Amino acid sequence: MNAINRRSLLAITLAVSTCFTAAAPANAQSLSPADAQQIAVDAYVYGYSLITTEVTRVQMSNVPKVEGFNSPTGQFVNVPRYPPADYRGVSAPNADTLYSVAWLDLTEPQVFSHPDMGDRFYLFEITDLWMSDSEHSPSKRTASGKAANYLFTGPGWKGEVPADMKHFPMATRNMVILGRTYADGTEADYKAVNALQAQYKITPLSAWGKPYTPVTPPVNPNPGFSMTDKPQTVILAMGTEGYFNLMAKLMASTAPAAAADTPMLASMAKIGIVPGKPFEISKLDPAVQAALKDIPNIALKKIEANKENLGGIVNGWSITKGLGTYGPSDYMKRAVVAAFGWPANQERDAVYPNTEKDSTGQKLTGANKYTLTFAKDATPPVNGFWSFTMYMIDQGWWFVPNPLNRFTVSMRDNPKFNPDGSLTLYFQNESPGLDKASNWLPAPKGDFVLMLRMYWPKDIAPSIIDGSWKVPQVVKVGS
Repeated sequence: MNAINRRSLLAITLAVSTCFTAAAPANAQSLSPADAQQIAVDAYVYGYSLITTEVTRVQMSNVPKVEGFNSPTGQFVNVPRYPPADYRGVSAPNADTLYSVAWLDLTEPQVFSHPDMGDRFYLFEITDLWMSDSEHSPSKRTASGKAANYLFTGPGWKGEVPADMKHFPMATRNMVILGRTYADGTEADYKAVNALQAQYKITPLSAWGKPYTPVTPPVNPNPGFSMTDKPQTVILAMGTEGYFNLMAKLMASTAPAAAADTPMLASMAKIGIVPGKPFEISKLDPAVQAALKDIPNIALKKIEANKENLGGIVNGWSITKGLGTYGPSDYMKRAVVAAFGWPANQERDAVYPNTEKDSTGQKLTGANKYTLTFAKDATPPVNGFWSFTMYMIDQGWWFVPNPLNRFTVSMRDNPKFNPDGSLTLYFQNESPGLDKASNWLPAPKGDFVLMLRMYWPKDIAPSIIDGSWKVPQVVKVGS
């Protein structure tokens, strides 16, 4: 949805909000508690990506300095090394690309600049507050890799775009750049990537072409929720009224709804949820109040129940595609992604199949030995690169400590191909032998998950996107 349509809808919303607000109590009185509850659940699901992104934004950017994985608005935080084996921060950590993250406030247009990236894979995922990802995020797929400048503007901006910039009109006032830069894990390559990261810059348009030093915004000492609890915990603690009030506030200011969301706005207004207006549950009929009291838990159970519907199962691998762009029929999908995989890439940028089962449907466990074999000329079809990551399961997915300190296996390990041109990878706790060491990804002693990361997958056959290429099954040795 383009920014113009969102701006138009915002104007309409503000114009009729008084009418909606006046009608809301009467409409709510005429609704049965069951009908009111259904509207509230749908509204909760609809807004979950917005609230999740906003909480994440505040927790990561309402800080006095760049530290850890956080940075003040308008400044990049760059991760210099892959996480260690004992890392327990964000589930399913990455050991293929180094992250660079910057949150922007587009009250004033901002310019993002990166240096010449050479032939290195990179992706700067552009995401707005609704968790919509740009289909044209700066990357090796969409650009030449040469040094470039990108202008980001918020809703309602009118002005001239400098000739040397590519324009990204954003649908929300706040946004995030989630950068990924390939590194092979060697000290020399870390230094090369760190030198690139040091040149990722954010500059206000008014300061373009002038000396500029980032100014850290004042820290809000009371943002209204915990700065350290997990976003899901923070959101649940808001309760029904707090959640819908934050949602209404954001939709009236920083994150106007898309034009296609008009039916949802009309439905929400029936129970008094209107952009820019307070949601007061106490003004509703007592029976309706009771029906709405536990909306967060009811809605979250529905979101969790839809987790398995995100993608299909092919050869035992869960494959999720079609993420990043969402319409009215995708509110639940968007909420599931926000809850379990925020924010998710466009499929043309990356696809992450994963599996917990072998070819017979049994759970993967380090008590067994497994192989996966690609036929000749049938390794994952990508324009970027591919990599398998091994995760142990412990209230999340985490790296597996091992003597090799190896968390992934990919072509950068120079795996040995079989005489017939096929490639066999080994997933097991004990070494398969020195002659197979480059093809081995160490497993824990207990249950584990395998994830295949495919960066910039090919979109013509053979392709995982159209289903003409499939990830081979994981086979238990001796079965």
